[in-house]
Amino acid sequence: MTGADPVGAGPPTGPEEAGVSLGRATWCRLRRTPTAWVGAAIIVLFVLVAVAAPVLTPYAPASTRWAGEVSTTSVPGPSAEHWLGLDRYGADMATQLLYGARTSLLYGVVSTLIGLLAGAALGALAGGAGAVGGRIGSWVDATIMRLVDVMLAVPSLLLAVSIAAVLGKSGTAIVVAIGAAQVPVFARLLRSSMLAQAGADYVLAANALGLRRSRIVMSHLLPNSVGPTIVQATLNLATAIIEVAALSYLGLGTPEVASAEWGRMLVAAQERFEQAPRLALLPGVAIAVTALGFTLLGEALREALDPRSRR
Repeated sequence: MTGADPVGAGPPTGPEEAGVSLGRATWCRLRRTPTAWVGAAIIVLFVLVAVAAPVLTPYAPASTRWAGEVSTTSVPGPSAEHWLGLDRYGADMATQLLYGARTSLLYGVVSTLIGLLAGAALGALAGGAGAVGGRIGSWVDATIMRLVDVMLAVPSLLLAVSIAAVLGKSGTAIVVAIGAAQVPVFARLLRSSMLAQAGADYVLAANALGLRRSRIVMSHLLPNSVGPTIVQATLNLATAIIEVAALSYLGLGTPEVASAEWGRMLVAAQERFEQAPRLALLPGVAIAVTALGFTLLGEALREALDPRSRR
């Protein structure tokens, strides 16, 4: 019949089946995923709060100018001047939370970048050497992976605590420690992706054309293998923010007791939790919600890039 669909014709194919680019197909799947929108909204709010902290509050972070209003038996609660009350040191609680977002974002992003760059360098070297093969390539791959295995044998938080304890109490120590703990994850992931791509048709075609192996690795294998590593970096941001708070909670962060950092706020709330539970609940909820945002977006991005999830 005129205008009728051919026999056996199914529904319209998805964008990935219509010959569009991987990036566009991924975006089409992401925008249809509610968890991606929720995660992105949380992250955008988190970034806006961190950037606009000086505009949103008239007070300086870690300022204890109201310390005289705090006693051993009471901590002033919400008021017209301090809409979330004061903390145990006499600092404005809302100001501490807003600037704490800035500190957590800075520490989380920088530490993840350190882990990503160092881990990707090791993973690319091992994966490239393994894909090239030969005695030297196999030796390089095995040597790097044994080093990575040693790092993986130690739990990431314990490794971060050990490094931070050696480097001393400072924000730099926290960033370096968390970044170093993430290196083996990125290294193994990128190496595995590159080795999985080594037998792909485009690699065989490049070999047949006589291209140098180093060019095949840098121009073909590496660009086509880095996607899962970027997705893992998004997920690791959530872990990094939690570990920043954990190391600060353990007293390995900046020595300033009233610093505007969510982990330090949790430490300060321990002695006054029965008097003012909000001192621990507010930074705890901030950490949990922010980590949830990065986790939701990272999981949605992983599913969007996973060939098995395409329809």
